[in-house]
Amino acid sequence: MSMILFACVVRVRDGLPLSASTDFYHTQDFLECRRRLKTLALRLAQYPGRGSAEGCDFNIHFSSLRDVACMAICSRQCPVAMAFSFLETVWWEFTASYDTTCIGLASRPYAFLEFDSIIQNVKWHFNHVSSIQMESSLEKIQEELEFQPPVVLTLEDTDVANGLMNGHTQIHLEPAPNFRMEPVTALGVLSLILNIMCAALNLIRGIHLAEHSLQVVHEEIGNILAFLIPFVACIFQCYLYLFYSPARTMKVVFLLLFICLGNMYLHGLRNVWQILFHIAVAFLSSYQILTRQLQEKQSDCGV
Repeated sequence: MSMILFACVVRVRDGLPLSASTDFYHTQDFLECRRRLKTLALRLAQYPGRGSAEGCDFNIHFSSLRDVACMAICSRQCPVAMAFSFLETVWWEFTASYDTTCIGLASRPYAFLEFDSIIQNVKWHFNHVSSIQMESSLEKIQEELEFQPPVVLTLEDTDVANGLMNGHTQIHLEPAPNFRMEPVTALGVLSLILNIMCAALNLIRGIHLAEHSLQVVHEEIGNILAFLIPFVACIFQCYLYLFYSPARTMKVVFLLLFICLGNMYLHGLRNVWQILFHIAVAFLSSYQILTRQLQEKQSDCGV
């Protein structure tokens, strides 16, 4: 029987499954272990980089770095060093195949399902190559585990964390927050383009004014700041539109205020139409930020 039975790649911050190996085992104990793996995936951010959840017949091992974690269900006979060497190999293969932007913007489960073939190949290699052939890599992992041992859980701990005590009594826990946003609209893309253009204009004018101010007086410092502060505000508006942030309304109001005051201060260096253009873009961006809501949590799907 193979020692590494199942593996998957998940996003650490929300437990979203990104890819997984094909599942050939359908025993009740294995399916129960799969359920507990999904529960543990939602709480990976609470644990250090490496950890194991031990059960009667199967162990769950996980290894995470930055926002990507690899998880595996292994038989009890599988050496811990071998399991973590496998997870490290899968992690390197995945991060070499997909950049952090693609991973961060993934909005549906198993968005990188084509990576399944690579997981299967790595899994086959570790299940069929003798430990003697992997001796050097296993020794390196073993040294790391001795220096920094992985956190050890039991599979029952995952049930308690998910709100189940002794398999019967349910305790109330708040659901894990879901930070996936609604899809970007065409008007939202337009607001991003205009906002980036306004930010670039503010940055260019601010740097140009600073370079040509040989004797910087108080008024010129104010003009430079009046260009650079709206530049920062425009960039932050783009961030707020693309990514979820708590207290969005308050942040949007402050950014809009900074942009309006900065452009009003520049009256004389900009004509009325230029000022109105920058303020109109700021209002459009603010509206787009406030109307783009969090997406309802999608149900997980099996592989």
